[in-house]
This record gives sequence, structure tokens and C-alpha cells, in this order.
Amino acid sequence: MIINVSIAGKTYAVKIEDLGARPVKAEVNGEVFEVWPEEAAAVPALSAPAAPAAPAAAAKPMQAPAAPGGRDVNSPLPGVIIEINAKAGAEVKSGEPLLVLEAMKMKNTIRAGRDGVIAEVLVSVGDQVRHNQPLFRFEA
Repeated sequence: MIINVSIAGKTYAVKIEDLGARPVKAEVNGEVFEVWPEEAAAVPALSAPAAPAAPAAAAKPMQAPAAPGGRDVNSPLPGVIIEINAKAGAEVKSGEPLLVLEAMKMKNTIRAGRDGVIAEVLVSVGDQVRHNQPLFRFEA
């Protein structure tokens, strides 16, 4: 569906794929944005379109992105480490919880993106982390 959105006097054609999918994919001027609406929010009516929101923390656990070499597990968003579930030397499976990151008062479980052995834990409980900051390093 395409929705016209006016922001500060400029109109944008926003192409939205499936509103029921998570994340919702919205295309604006050829650039695709992944939007994580709050689960309690109602689906907007076509008569009252809204601009794509900044991605909110997802209610479901996040799969941590890996660096280009595939050895690092990076933080998908900025926040504070509140729990670490994996130690150096631990063998983990894809989808296994590695740590819990609190961002905007929401707890986000960061899960392994692949099977492997943790070579190094790069953060501690209480650490403030940036977006894309390495959290764990897998053995080669």
C-alpha cells in the first residue's frame, strides 16, 4: 500500500508492505526502513496515515548482527548490559540467548546469530554499549 505523508510541508510517498509483519518494511524515496511498532499499538487507519517511526525495541528477542568477518556479535541498539548468559569457551547454538540489553526501559534478549564457540566476552554487566559495538567474539 502507498500512503502520502506530509512532514514540515514536504509530502512523501511511503510504500508499506505487510502491516502485520514484524518488522514492518516502509520504503521512502527508494530507501527501505524497518519499523518495529509497539505490539499494543493499533494498526493505523488508511484515513489517518502516519510517518514511519524510528525503530522501537522489539517485543520479541533480537538476533544479534555479525560483523563482516562473522566473528563478532554486535549490539543491535544502544543500551546497558543487565545480564550475560554466555562465557568464553561456551559452545552456543544459533538462537541461544547470549545477554540481556536494556534500552529505553525495555529488556532485549540478544541471541547468537550462528552456532559456534565464544572466544571472548567483550562487555560486563552494567556496561553502556553503543549501536554496533562488539559484544562477543566467536572462535574462527
